[in-house]
Amino acid sequence: MTDPTSPAETAPPAAPPPGDRYFRKGLGLRGEVKEAIAGDYHSDLVRRFREEGYVLRSGDVTFRLAREFGFCYGVERAVDYAYQAVERFPDRRVILTGEIIHNPGVNGRLRAKGVRFVGDADVKTLDDVVAGDVVLLPAFGVPASDFERLSRSGAVLVDTTCGSVLNVWKSVERYARDGFTSVVHGKWAHEETRATVSRVLLHPEGRYLVVLDLAEADLVADWIRRGGDREAFLARFARATSPGFDPARDLARIGVANQTTMLSGESLEIARRLGAALADRYGPEEGRARFRAFDTICSATQDRQDALEALIREPLDLLLVVGGFNSSNTAHLAELAHGKVPAFHIEGPDGLLSREVVRHRPVGGKAPVETSGWLPQGPVVVGVTAGASTPDVTIGAVVARVLALRGPTPPAAAPPAP
Repeated sequence: MTDPTSPAETAPPAAPPPGDRYFRKGLGLRGEVKEAIAGDYHSDLVRRFREEGYVLRSGDVTFRLAREFGFCYGVERAVDYAYQAVERFPDRRVILTGEIIHNPGVNGRLRAKGVRFVGDADVKTLDDVVAGDVVLLPAFGVPASDFERLSRSGAVLVDTTCGSVLNVWKSVERYARDGFTSVVHGKWAHEETRATVSRVLLHPEGRYLVVLDLAEADLVADWIRRGGDREAFLARFARATSPGFDPARDLARIGVANQTTMLSGESLEIARRLGAALADRYGPEEGRARFRAFDTICSATQDRQDALEALIREPLDLLLVVGGFNSSNTAHLAELAHGKVPAFHIEGPDGLLSREVVRHRPVGGKAPVETSGWLPQGPVVVGVTAGASTPDVTIGAVVARVLALRGPTPPAAAPPAP
């Protein structure tokens, strides 16, 4: 999710508990858990992909792997800290406030190691967390109110919040301090966005509005230019605005930020359209004074999107996009490929039901569907990419599943590049 040298990596959240109950830089056991993590998440097949130019051939099947894919630094860090917490506190309850990342395999492995999740029978809500418990804060972060509640509980907090997310928090808090409404490009119900907008409300006059896409941004831009039906606007964004939001007041000065896993190009276009609307309403000079924007898409998200753009310029017969169905960055990878190559967003090898049928989440769909005829007959070139929360072991298992469906021939090394 972010580069390990990012300044935000060392920026603590507001009002952390005492140092012996708050860990943000690991628990000193990285070496002790290294082999366990490698055994659970690494793949010799994916290692071969990297060594052989991101191309593997087996009989008449050719795989092309995107050059940036899978676990990013922020996700690796979150998983590493979770394993360290289990190692450090073997006799305590280790509790996750929610999914540590959006990948069912990773969350399942943590359950297998004894990690509990809020919502389980013995820890139904945060009120069931008690002194002595160890609570893992996920890579998405948690709302400020949840952080304060956990700080007061007496529990040990292991904070895996991604540095890229902290950068967004810094931006929206700055907007709130300076009297700008934060317009966040994101999904209002996503854990990261809920955590982000909570930082706005740490300031008494903080206001926010969450827009999902260009269509919603255009509704906001139209209001800025011409005003409109206040009640209709508030009904349209009922779940995506701060308490007491008033478009006539709160859209006069705006700062744009985004959920870090959204499509970068869309975020930039939303900022452009909103800035243009303010310039049209107030004039170019004053419009610029009333508008701020910072591109807060994380570098890992951007790198994976760029690598996929390069991959789909290759001749591909189909593309497999691997990652959790509720993973925003994975869904956006599938969206990028939509209409350019037959693409299937699958959670893992189990989605490849047979040589004929695949279970996948269609672009824009809420639930998985089954599609026939996904794997062509004869020679085939299969592109593979994965979201930032997908481990190598899952990617390797998907490749192995395709080979099992096509035949037992082991992958052959790609010829040297000319």
